[in-house]
Amino acid sequence: MATLERLDVSHAPALLRFERENRAFFARSVPDRGDGYFAGFDARHAALLAEQAAGTCHFHVLIDDDGEVLGRFNLVDVLDGSAELGFRVAERATGQGVASEGVRRVLGLARDEYGLSRLYASAALDNAASLGVLRRTGFTPAGEVTLEGRPGLRHVRQLTAPD
Repeated sequence: MATLERLDVSHAPALLRFERENRAFFARSVPDRGDGYFAGFDARHAALLAEQAAGTCHFHVLIDDDGEVLGRFNLVDVLDGSAELGFRVAERATGQGVASEGVRRVLGLARDEYGLSRLYASAALDNAASLGVLRRTGFTPAGEVTLEGRPGLRHVRQLTAPD
């Protein structure tokens, strides 16, 4: 069974592998991170850990039994009891409920460990998989947005009761 872990320095090699192996897959539904992301990965990873230590973000990785990253589930821009949820799952894990389960686990952490009461998440209209995950995990549409020039929907999820 996969485990959801708070991001730490030891995850860097597996996380970089995950991002490289899935780069083309991710680019089909979200903007590509660009070559600079990979060239400066170590510095970027350290910066994420610093943000997490400051409490402005909470980063998580879903790890399989072999120690490989199946997905990322991030809470960013933590402020006044709310945060923005972002997630991505490896191509090999799609269609298996991995994204929905990871989001459900993060919802519980957001409420119970981080004291958050509301999460926001956005997805492009042509990203049916992410839109489905958001709806299955209790997010409701809250308005239209533009994501890197693509039309999308912003969603909101109240975290008032255990799931």
